[in-house]
Amino acid sequence: ARLQLQYTRIVAPISGRLGLRQVDPGNLIRSSDPNGLVVITQVKPISVIFTVPEAEFQAVLTGLRERREMPVEAWDRGDAEKLADGVLRAVDNQIDTTTGTIKLRATFTNDDERLFPNQFVNVRLRVQTIRDATVIPSAAVQRASFGTFVYVIDPDTSTVSIRRVTLGPAQDTRVSITEGLEPGELIVLEGVDDLTDGAKVEVI
Repeated sequence: ARLQLQYTRIVAPISGRLGLRQVDPGNLIRSSDPNGLVVITQVKPISVIFTVPEAEFQAVLTGLRERREMPVEAWDRGDAEKLADGVLRAVDNQIDTTTGTIKLRATFTNDDERLFPNQFVNVRLRVQTIRDATVIPSAAVQRASFGTFVYVIDPDTSTVSIRRVTLGPAQDTRVSITEGLEPGELIVLEGVDDLTDGAKVEVI
């Protein structure tokens, strides 16, 4: 009798968020029913699948080979609010030739359940940290046949000169400079269309 009573109670195999029930009281159900009783979606933890361009993948692969823990941030659709912090866990085994990207998977503890199944999020993956970097607004960077440059202001003569720079990683409206510019130097951000090498400027 005790054995038979065990079959009258259905226990979920995992914990998670339940969807709308597939059956109602009084319905006849069988173990072979394809829809089951209800769909359970695991949300603690939850994983996010995202893609990175093929050109950026080598930096990610280097971090994985060095067994570095690479943090991942999930932001809302408008990229205005951070929803959760996670860690990169897995990488797909091939590059999608149609898009030139590769899939990555990050996991989030999601204790406050701010991430929801099938939710669209913007993902930021930090591959490495560059310390003591010189950072300038991206709008100050100009491009010519000889490469990238900025207009540097000489505070003594109030004239500008062309300075070739080497760009590093960029994020949003900022870009890092690896060569060509020292911290504290003045550069031109607006009105660059009217400038030439040696022109006088007035700092507003």
